[in-house]
Amino acid sequence: MESIQDHNEDGIRLRWARACAAAGLWCLTALVLTLPKGLLPFGLLLLGSSLLIPLRLARGAREIGWPWWLALAAVLVPLLVVAVSIRVSGTQEGIDGPDRWLALPWTMAWAWVLRPPREMLWRGALVGLTAAAALALVQILGGEPRPGGWLHAIVFANIVLVLMVLAVFCRPARSWHWTGTGLLLGTLAIILSGTRGVWPGMGLLLLVLMLDGGWRSRRSRVLLAGALVAGGILLFASVPALTEHTRLSELRQDLERMDHGDHNSSAGARLERLQVAAYAFLDAPWTGVGYGEFDRAMSRLPACREDAGQEIERCHLGHAHNDLAEWAATMGVPGVLALAMLYGIPLWLFLRLRRGVRQGPLRGSAAAGAMVVAVFLLGGLTQSMFAHQASAAMYAAVCGLLLGLALREAQGPHPAPRPAPGR
Repeated sequence: MESIQDHNEDGIRLRWARACAAAGLWCLTALVLTLPKGLLPFGLLLLGSSLLIPLRLARGAREIGWPWWLALAAVLVPLLVVAVSIRVSGTQEGIDGPDRWLALPWTMAWAWVLRPPREMLWRGALVGLTAAAALALVQILGGEPRPGGWLHAIVFANIVLVLMVLAVFCRPARSWHWTGTGLLLGTLAIILSGTRGVWPGMGLLLLVLMLDGGWRSRRSRVLLAGALVAGGILLFASVPALTEHTRLSELRQDLERMDHGDHNSSAGARLERLQVAAYAFLDAPWTGVGYGEFDRAMSRLPACREDAGQEIERCHLGHAHNDLAEWAATMGVPGVLALAMLYGIPLWLFLRLRRGVRQGPLRGSAAAGAMVVAVFLLGGLTQSMFAHQASAAMYAAVCGLLLGLALREAQGPHPAPRPAPGR
Protein backbone atom coordinates (compact mmCIF):
# COMPACT_ATOMS: atom_id res chain seq x y z
CA MET A 1 0.00 0.00 0.00
CA GLU A 2 2.82 2.40 0.91
CA SER A 3 4.60 1.65 -2.38
CA ILE A 4 1.43 2.41 -4.39
CA GLN A 5 0.98 5.70 -2.52
CA ASP A 6 4.59 6.70 -3.22
CA HIS A 7 4.08 5.78 -6.86
CA ASN A 8 0.98 8.02 -7.10
CA GLU A 9 2.71 10.93 -5.38
CA ASP A 10 5.66 10.65 -7.73
CA GLY A 11 3.32 10.60 -10.73
CA ILE A 12 1.56 13.76 -9.50
CA ARG A 13 4.88 15.57 -9.00
CA LEU A 14 6.03 14.52 -12.46
CA ARG A 15 2.82 15.79 -14.07
CA TRP A 16 3.14 19.14 -12.28
CA ALA A 17 6.80 19.38 -13.28
CA ARG A 18 5.94 18.72 -16.93
CA ALA A 19 3.23 21.36 -16.87
CA CYS A 20 5.73 23.85 -15.41
CA ALA A 21 8.25 22.90 -18.09
CA ALA A 22 5.81 23.57 -20.92
CA ALA A 23 4.87 26.92 -19.35
CA GLY A 24 8.55 27.68 -18.79
CA LEU A 25 9.43 27.31 -22.45
CA TRP A 26 6.66 29.71 -23.41
CA CYS A 27 7.65 32.23 -20.72
CA LEU A 28 11.31 32.13 -21.74
CA THR A 29 10.66 33.39 -25.26
CA ALA A 30 7.43 35.32 -24.70
CA LEU A 31 8.45 37.40 -21.68
CA VAL A 32 12.21 37.93 -22.05
CA LEU A 33 11.60 41.23 -23.88
CA THR A 34 8.02 41.87 -22.80
CA LEU A 35 8.65 42.51 -19.10
CA PRO A 36 11.41 44.06 -17.01
CA LYS A 37 13.48 41.12 -15.74
CA GLY A 38 11.60 39.01 -18.24
CA LEU A 39 13.72 35.91 -17.57
CA LEU A 40 12.52 35.73 -13.97
CA PRO A 41 9.24 33.80 -14.66
CA PHE A 42 11.19 31.14 -16.56
CA GLY A 43 13.74 30.94 -13.76
CA LEU A 44 11.03 30.45 -11.13
CA LEU A 45 9.34 27.70 -13.17
CA LEU A 46 12.70 26.03 -13.78
CA LEU A 47 13.53 26.07 -10.08
CA GLY A 48 10.07 25.00 -8.92
CA SER A 49 9.79 22.08 -11.31
CA SER A 50 13.36 20.97 -10.52
CA LEU A 51 12.56 20.84 -6.82
CA LEU A 52 9.65 18.53 -7.60
CA ILE A 53 11.90 15.94 -9.26
CA PRO A 54 15.51 16.38 -8.01
CA LEU A 55 16.34 12.67 -8.17
CA ARG A 56 14.99 12.38 -11.70
CA LEU A 57 17.19 15.29 -12.81
CA ALA A 58 20.27 13.62 -11.35
CA ARG A 59 19.31 10.35 -13.02
CA GLY A 60 18.67 12.21 -16.27
CA ALA A 61 22.20 13.64 -16.27
CA ARG A 62 23.56 10.12 -15.87
CA GLU A 63 21.33 8.82 -18.68
CA ILE A 64 22.55 11.52 -21.06
CA GLY A 65 26.11 10.47 -20.29
CA TRP A 66 29.16 12.06 -21.87
CA PRO A 67 27.30 14.85 -23.77
CA TRP A 68 26.06 16.19 -20.43
CA TRP A 69 29.52 16.05 -18.88
CA LEU A 70 30.94 17.77 -21.95
CA ALA A 71 28.32 20.54 -21.66
CA LEU A 72 29.17 20.88 -17.97
CA ALA A 73 32.85 21.25 -18.82
CA ALA A 74 31.95 23.89 -21.42
CA VAL A 75 30.76 26.19 -18.62
CA LEU A 76 32.87 25.07 -15.65
CA VAL A 77 36.20 25.68 -17.38
CA PRO A 78 35.30 29.28 -18.38
CA LEU A 79 33.98 29.86 -14.84
CA LEU A 80 37.27 28.61 -13.43
CA VAL A 81 39.25 30.84 -15.79
CA VAL A 82 37.17 33.86 -14.73
CA ALA A 83 37.60 33.04 -11.03
CA VAL A 84 41.37 32.64 -11.37
CA SER A 85 41.61 35.88 -13.34
CA ILE A 86 39.70 37.75 -10.64
CA ARG A 87 41.97 36.26 -7.98
CA VAL A 88 45.26 36.90 -9.77
CA SER A 89 44.51 40.43 -10.98
CA GLY A 90 42.79 41.52 -7.77
CA THR A 91 39.87 43.10 -9.61
CA GLN A 92 36.65 44.09 -7.90
CA GLU A 93 34.48 42.23 -10.41
CA GLY A 94 32.15 39.53 -9.11
CA ILE A 95 31.19 36.24 -10.69
CA ASP A 96 27.45 36.93 -10.59
CA GLY A 97 27.33 37.33 -14.38
CA PRO A 98 29.23 34.24 -15.54
CA ASP A 99 27.38 32.05 -13.03
CA ARG A 100 24.39 32.25 -15.43
CA TRP A 101 26.27 29.81 -17.64
CA LEU A 102 25.46 27.02 -15.16
CA ALA A 103 21.91 27.11 -16.52
CA LEU A 104 23.18 25.28 -19.62
CA PRO A 105 23.79 21.81 -18.12
CA TRP A 106 20.86 22.31 -15.74
CA THR A 107 18.31 23.04 -18.46
CA MET A 108 19.84 20.32 -20.64
CA ALA A 109 19.02 17.62 -18.06
CA TRP A 110 15.69 19.33 -17.28
CA ALA A 111 14.55 19.26 -20.90
CA TRP A 112 15.75 15.66 -21.31
CA VAL A 113 13.75 14.45 -18.32
CA LEU A 114 10.54 16.48 -18.73
CA ARG A 115 10.38 16.56 -22.55
CA PRO A 116 8.47 19.86 -22.89
CA PRO A 117 6.99 20.45 -26.36
CA ARG A 118 9.38 22.35 -28.62
CA GLU A 119 6.40 24.14 -30.13
CA MET A 120 6.07 26.19 -26.94
CA LEU A 121 9.33 27.95 -27.82
CA TRP A 122 7.79 28.88 -31.18
CA ARG A 123 4.54 30.11 -29.64
CA GLY A 124 6.40 32.21 -27.10
CA ALA A 125 8.79 33.58 -29.73
CA LEU A 126 5.88 34.96 -31.76
CA VAL A 127 4.54 36.73 -28.67
CA GLY A 128 8.02 38.02 -27.83
CA LEU A 129 8.59 39.36 -31.34
CA THR A 130 5.21 41.10 -31.32
CA ALA A 131 6.01 42.70 -27.96
CA ALA A 132 9.49 43.73 -29.16
CA ALA A 133 8.11 45.50 -32.23
CA ALA A 134 5.41 47.21 -30.16
CA LEU A 135 7.90 48.37 -27.51
CA ALA A 136 10.34 49.69 -30.11
CA LEU A 137 7.58 51.54 -31.94
CA VAL A 138 6.20 53.10 -28.75
CA GLN A 139 9.66 54.23 -27.66
CA ILE A 140 10.45 55.69 -31.09
CA LEU A 141 7.20 57.65 -31.03
CA GLY A 142 8.10 58.78 -27.52
CA GLY A 143 11.36 60.31 -28.76
CA GLU A 144 13.81 57.55 -27.81
CA PRO A 145 16.66 57.63 -30.36
CA ARG A 146 17.59 53.96 -29.94
CA PRO A 147 14.79 51.91 -28.37
CA GLY A 148 15.67 48.73 -26.55
CA GLY A 149 12.60 47.92 -24.50
CA TRP A 150 13.79 47.28 -20.96
CA LEU A 151 17.35 46.44 -22.07
CA HIS A 152 20.33 48.02 -23.78
CA ALA A 153 19.54 48.49 -27.48
CA ILE A 154 22.29 46.10 -28.62
CA VAL A 155 21.22 43.36 -26.20
CA PHE A 156 17.61 43.93 -27.20
CA ALA A 157 18.40 43.45 -30.90
CA ASN A 158 20.50 40.34 -30.27
CA ILE A 159 17.70 38.68 -28.30
CA VAL A 160 15.19 39.64 -31.00
CA LEU A 161 17.38 37.79 -33.51
CA VAL A 162 17.46 34.71 -31.25
CA LEU A 163 13.65 34.78 -31.10
CA MET A 164 13.56 34.99 -34.90
CA VAL A 165 15.76 31.89 -35.11
CA LEU A 166 13.47 30.00 -32.73
CA ALA A 167 10.40 31.14 -34.67
CA VAL A 168 11.87 29.54 -37.80
CA PHE A 169 13.41 26.33 -36.46
CA CYS A 170 10.94 25.42 -33.70
CA ARG A 171 7.78 25.96 -35.75
CA PRO A 172 5.19 23.20 -36.19
CA ALA A 173 4.18 21.98 -39.62
CA ARG A 174 2.19 24.29 -41.90
CA SER A 175 2.84 27.43 -39.88
CA TRP A 176 4.93 29.54 -42.26
CA HIS A 177 2.34 32.34 -42.35
CA TRP A 178 2.69 32.92 -38.60
CA THR A 179 6.44 32.46 -38.72
CA GLY A 180 6.75 34.96 -41.58
CA THR A 181 4.76 37.50 -39.59
CA GLY A 182 7.09 37.02 -36.65
CA LEU A 183 10.15 37.54 -38.87
CA LEU A 184 8.71 40.80 -40.21
CA LEU A 185 7.99 42.06 -36.68
CA GLY A 186 11.47 41.09 -35.53
CA THR A 187 13.06 42.87 -38.48
CA LEU A 188 11.05 46.00 -37.68
CA ALA A 189 12.17 45.91 -34.03
CA ILE A 190 15.84 45.52 -35.05
CA ILE A 191 15.65 48.36 -37.59
CA LEU A 192 14.06 50.70 -35.05
CA SER A 193 16.72 49.79 -32.44
CA GLY A 194 19.43 51.17 -34.73
CA THR A 195 21.69 48.18 -33.99
CA ARG A 196 24.03 47.26 -36.84
CA GLY A 197 25.86 44.40 -35.12
CA VAL A 198 23.03 41.93 -35.73
CA TRP A 199 23.09 42.39 -39.50
CA PRO A 200 25.59 39.54 -40.11
CA GLY A 201 23.35 37.20 -38.09
CA MET A 202 20.28 38.34 -39.97
CA GLY A 203 22.14 37.80 -43.23
CA LEU A 204 23.02 34.25 -42.18
CA LEU A 205 19.40 33.52 -41.27
CA LEU A 206 18.24 34.88 -44.62
CA LEU A 207 20.86 32.80 -46.44
CA VAL A 208 19.75 29.62 -44.67
CA LEU A 209 16.12 30.44 -45.44
CA MET A 210 16.95 30.70 -49.13
CA LEU A 211 19.22 27.65 -49.37
CA ASP A 212 17.36 25.26 -47.10
CA GLY A 213 13.86 26.65 -46.86
CA GLY A 214 12.10 23.97 -48.84
CA TRP A 215 11.91 26.01 -52.04
CA ARG A 216 11.41 23.77 -55.02
CA SER A 217 13.99 25.20 -57.41
CA ARG A 218 16.99 27.47 -57.66
CA ARG A 219 14.84 29.89 -59.61
CA SER A 220 12.44 30.18 -56.67
CA ARG A 221 15.35 30.98 -54.37
CA VAL A 222 16.74 33.63 -56.72
CA LEU A 223 13.31 35.20 -57.08
CA LEU A 224 12.88 35.23 -53.30
CA ALA A 225 16.28 36.86 -52.79
CA GLY A 226 15.56 39.44 -55.50
CA ALA A 227 12.16 40.25 -54.03
CA LEU A 228 13.65 40.74 -50.56
CA VAL A 229 16.45 42.98 -51.82
CA ALA A 230 14.07 45.03 -54.00
CA GLY A 231 11.59 45.31 -51.14
CA GLY A 232 14.32 46.52 -48.81
CA ILE A 233 15.55 49.15 -51.27
CA LEU A 234 12.00 50.34 -51.90
CA LEU A 235 11.28 50.50 -48.18
CA PHE A 236 14.34 52.58 -47.40
CA ALA A 237 13.74 54.83 -50.40
CA SER A 238 10.13 55.50 -49.46
CA VAL A 239 10.75 55.92 -45.72
CA PRO A 240 13.87 58.09 -45.30
CA ALA A 241 13.59 57.95 -41.51
CA LEU A 242 14.60 54.29 -41.63
CA THR A 243 18.02 55.27 -42.97
CA GLU A 244 18.51 57.38 -39.85
CA HIS A 245 17.33 54.62 -37.50
CA THR A 246 19.65 52.06 -39.11
CA ARG A 247 22.48 54.60 -38.71
CA LEU A 248 23.72 54.16 -42.27
CA SER A 249 24.65 57.81 -42.61
CA GLU A 250 26.39 57.68 -39.22
CA LEU A 251 28.48 54.71 -40.37
CA ARG A 252 29.59 56.61 -43.48
CA GLN A 253 30.54 59.63 -41.35
CA ASP A 254 32.44 57.37 -38.92
CA LEU A 255 34.51 55.97 -41.78
CA GLU A 256 35.31 59.44 -43.05
CA ARG A 257 36.39 60.54 -39.55
CA MET A 258 38.59 57.44 -39.20
CA ASP A 259 40.32 58.38 -42.48
CA HIS A 260 41.33 61.64 -40.78
CA GLY A 261 42.56 59.89 -37.61
CA ASP A 262 39.51 60.70 -35.47
CA HIS A 263 38.47 57.61 -33.48
CA ASN A 264 35.91 59.37 -31.29
CA SER A 265 32.96 57.73 -33.06
CA SER A 266 31.08 54.44 -32.86
CA ALA A 267 33.01 52.61 -35.60
CA GLY A 268 36.26 54.41 -34.75
CA ALA A 269 36.03 53.49 -31.07
CA ARG A 270 35.49 49.82 -31.97
CA LEU A 271 38.56 49.74 -34.21
CA GLU A 272 40.60 51.51 -31.55
CA ARG A 273 39.49 48.99 -28.94
CA LEU A 274 40.58 46.11 -31.16
CA GLN A 275 44.03 47.67 -31.39
CA VAL A 276 44.17 48.21 -27.63
CA ALA A 277 43.09 44.59 -27.06
CA ALA A 278 45.86 43.31 -29.31
CA TYR A 279 48.50 45.30 -27.42
CA ALA A 280 47.09 44.19 -24.04
CA PHE A 281 47.19 40.56 -25.13
CA LEU A 282 50.78 40.83 -26.35
CA ASP A 283 51.83 42.53 -23.10
CA ALA A 284 50.36 39.78 -20.89
CA PRO A 285 49.42 36.77 -23.04
CA TRP A 286 48.77 34.41 -20.11
CA THR A 287 46.91 36.68 -17.69
CA GLY A 288 45.61 39.72 -19.58
CA VAL A 289 44.64 42.82 -17.63
CA GLY A 290 42.05 40.99 -15.52
CA TYR A 291 38.47 39.87 -16.00
CA GLY A 292 36.13 42.83 -16.52
CA GLU A 293 39.01 45.33 -16.52
CA PHE A 294 39.28 46.26 -20.18
CA ASP A 295 39.13 49.93 -19.25
CA ARG A 296 42.47 49.36 -17.52
CA ALA A 297 43.94 48.60 -20.95
CA MET A 298 42.21 51.65 -22.43
CA SER A 299 43.84 53.88 -19.79
CA ARG A 300 47.17 53.36 -21.56
CA LEU A 301 46.00 55.56 -24.42
CA PRO A 302 47.15 59.19 -24.06
CA ALA A 303 43.59 60.48 -24.50
CA CYS A 304 42.28 58.14 -21.77
CA ARG A 305 44.87 58.77 -19.05
CA GLU A 306 43.68 60.26 -15.79
CA ASP A 307 45.96 63.23 -16.24
CA ALA A 308 44.51 64.01 -19.67
CA GLY A 309 42.13 66.45 -18.02
CA GLN A 310 38.99 65.42 -19.90
CA GLU A 311 36.37 62.68 -19.69
CA ILE A 312 36.01 60.79 -22.98
CA GLU A 313 33.11 58.36 -23.25
CA ARG A 314 34.89 55.81 -25.42
CA CYS A 315 37.49 55.32 -22.68
CA HIS A 316 34.91 53.98 -20.22
CA LEU A 317 32.68 51.56 -22.15
CA GLY A 318 33.62 48.64 -19.88
CA HIS A 319 34.48 46.05 -22.52
CA ALA A 320 36.05 45.62 -25.95
CA HIS A 321 32.83 45.33 -28.00
CA ASN A 322 34.21 42.09 -29.42
CA ASP A 323 34.14 38.66 -27.78
CA LEU A 324 37.57 37.48 -28.87
CA ALA A 325 39.24 40.82 -28.18
CA GLU A 326 37.61 41.06 -24.75
CA TRP A 327 38.57 37.59 -23.55
CA ALA A 328 42.07 37.74 -25.02
CA ALA A 329 42.85 41.16 -23.54
CA THR A 330 41.39 40.46 -20.09
CA MET A 331 42.27 36.76 -19.58
CA GLY A 332 44.92 35.97 -22.18
CA VAL A 333 45.33 32.55 -23.77
CA PRO A 334 43.19 30.80 -21.09
CA GLY A 335 40.40 33.25 -21.88
CA VAL A 336 40.58 32.53 -25.61
CA LEU A 337 40.44 28.77 -24.95
CA ALA A 338 37.55 29.22 -22.50
CA LEU A 339 35.59 31.26 -25.05
CA ALA A 340 36.23 28.58 -27.67
CA MET A 341 34.78 25.97 -25.29
CA LEU A 342 31.75 28.09 -24.43
CA TYR A 343 30.82 28.44 -28.08
CA GLY A 344 32.51 25.44 -29.66
CA ILE A 345 31.28 22.54 -27.52
CA PRO A 346 27.54 23.34 -27.80
CA LEU A 347 27.96 24.00 -31.54
CA TRP A 348 29.75 20.68 -32.06
CA LEU A 349 27.07 18.81 -30.10
CA PHE A 350 24.28 20.45 -32.10
CA LEU A 351 25.90 19.67 -35.44
CA ARG A 352 26.55 16.09 -34.39
CA LEU A 353 22.93 15.64 -33.30
CA ARG A 354 21.64 17.33 -36.45
CA ARG A 355 23.31 14.71 -38.65
CA GLY A 356 21.29 11.97 -37.00
CA VAL A 357 17.87 13.64 -37.26
CA ARG A 358 15.75 14.27 -40.36
CA GLN A 359 12.86 16.63 -39.64
CA GLY A 360 12.73 18.48 -42.94
CA PRO A 361 14.35 21.80 -43.84
CA LEU A 362 14.76 24.44 -41.14
CA ARG A 363 13.23 22.41 -38.35
CA GLY A 364 14.45 20.65 -35.26
CA SER A 365 16.07 21.47 -31.94
CA ALA A 366 19.58 20.60 -33.13
CA ALA A 367 19.32 22.91 -36.15
CA ALA A 368 17.86 25.66 -33.97
CA GLY A 369 20.67 25.30 -31.45
CA ALA A 370 23.40 25.43 -34.10
CA MET A 371 21.88 28.60 -35.54
CA VAL A 372 21.57 30.21 -32.08
CA VAL A 373 25.28 29.61 -31.43
CA ALA A 374 26.10 30.93 -34.91
CA VAL A 375 24.20 34.21 -34.44
CA PHE A 376 25.83 34.69 -31.04
CA LEU A 377 29.24 34.14 -32.66
CA LEU A 378 28.47 36.70 -35.36
CA GLY A 379 27.07 39.13 -32.79
CA GLY A 380 30.35 38.76 -30.92
CA LEU A 381 32.14 40.50 -33.80
CA THR A 382 30.83 43.87 -32.63
CA GLN A 383 29.69 43.22 -29.06
CA SER A 384 30.91 41.38 -25.96
CA MET A 385 27.95 39.02 -25.73
CA PHE A 386 28.70 37.75 -22.22
CA ALA A 387 29.29 41.20 -20.76
CA HIS A 388 25.51 41.55 -20.31
CA GLN A 389 23.62 39.26 -17.93
CA ALA A 390 20.48 39.07 -20.08
CA SER A 391 22.27 37.84 -23.20
CA ALA A 392 24.50 35.47 -21.19
CA ALA A 393 21.50 33.95 -19.41
CA MET A 394 19.56 33.68 -22.68
CA TYR A 395 22.43 31.88 -24.38
CA ALA A 396 22.83 29.38 -21.56
CA ALA A 397 19.11 28.67 -21.13
CA VAL A 398 18.30 28.34 -24.84
CA CYS A 399 21.34 26.20 -25.63
CA GLY A 400 20.68 23.90 -22.68
CA LEU A 401 17.01 23.47 -23.54
CA LEU A 402 17.70 22.78 -27.20
CA LEU A 403 20.45 20.28 -26.35
CA GLY A 404 18.12 18.32 -24.08
CA LEU A 405 15.32 18.39 -26.66
CA ALA A 406 17.70 17.50 -29.51
CA LEU A 407 18.96 14.45 -27.61
CA ARG A 408 15.37 13.26 -27.21
CA GLU A 409 14.61 13.91 -30.88
CA ALA A 410 17.70 11.93 -31.87
CA GLN A 411 16.22 8.93 -30.06
CA GLY A 412 13.08 9.07 -32.18
CA PRO A 413 9.50 8.94 -30.88
CA HIS A 414 9.29 6.93 -27.70
CA PRO A 415 6.53 6.78 -25.13
CA ALA A 416 7.19 8.57 -21.91
CA PRO A 417 8.36 6.18 -19.17
CA ARG A 418 6.04 5.45 -16.27
CA PRO A 419 7.15 6.58 -12.81
CA ALA A 420 8.98 3.78 -11.02
CA PRO A 421 7.27 2.53 -7.85
CA GLY A 422 8.76 3.85 -4.66
CA ARG A 423 10.56 6.75 -6.37
